[in-house]
Amino acid sequence: MRVLVVGAGATGGYFGGRLLEAGRDVTFLVRPGRAARLAERGLRIKGQAVLHPRTAVSGTYDLVLLAVKSYHLEAAMADLAPAVGPRTVIIPLLNGMRHVDAMVGAFGAERAWGGVCMIHATLDADGDVVQMTGLHRIAYGPLDGGPDDRLEEVTATLTGAGFDARPSTAIVQEMWEKWVLLATLGAATTLLRASVGAINAAPGGAAFGQALAAEAVAVATAAGHPPRAKALAMLEGAISTTEPTTSSMYRDLTQGLPVEADAIVGDLVAEAARHGVAVPLLSAAYTGLAIYSAAR
Repeated sequence: MRVLVVGAGATGGYFGGRLLEAGRDVTFLVRPGRAARLAERGLRIKGQAVLHPRTAVSGTYDLVLLAVKSYHLEAAMADLAPAVGPRTVIIPLLNGMRHVDAMVGAFGAERAWGGVCMIHATLDADGDVVQMTGLHRIAYGPLDGGPDDRLEEVTATLTGAGFDARPSTAIVQEMWEKWVLLATLGAATTLLRASVGAINAAPGGAAFGQALAAEAVAVATAAGHPPRAKALAMLEGAISTTEPTTSSMYRDLTQGLPVEADAIVGDLVAEAARHGVAVPLLSAAYTGLAIYSAAR
């Protein structure tokens, strides 16, 4: 399959780089500044690989991995539109759920699939991808969970490339479960300006984390997507850790960068309002993030 990776940040750079390293036919669609950096320095996965990606987009592609921040989604979809053919599959590696309607509206339900990626990675000062833990997982599949004759080829392309990849017949549920996890961790660490370990070491910190997680779970449940036992166990482990775990939103905030406040926290607060669910802690976190974003 011809693969187009939209974005070469920590997520797109890592998964796209692994596919390229495994010999897949990969092209990156990136902004001019990032393209120049890749041409000069290569795509580097710190301590693991130095790759030389192609960034000249031509024709249409069979598989698109959409790996941009939510605030770049509209521009990214406009840029990739000429590369989308009648049988193109687009798998988003974004957070939250707002991108689903946008993708379906722009490209049609037959092209827009669901996707979930789990990775702890960042870009360093040189623009190199730094994998922070061994977690590197992608799940994907049609939004309706039904059969699709392209699934086998997509799976063959994504598996055996140095990361964990699997198809899912419940991808929307998995996307909601990740959203609950990210909103909880993002709200906790940005509201209190601390790692999860530091929060749990402080008086009242553990109870705060549990209450915040309960709000996020309540919203998902009211929306018809109650997290399953495995997702709840992961959430419990993440919010109760004594390790200095932070969220990507916290790391962006402490560096003065834009944050995905609306897509991760704000949309969940709005969803809570639609279902009459009280979320005072999530609301406070969103207010704080909105103040930060306005001050930038």
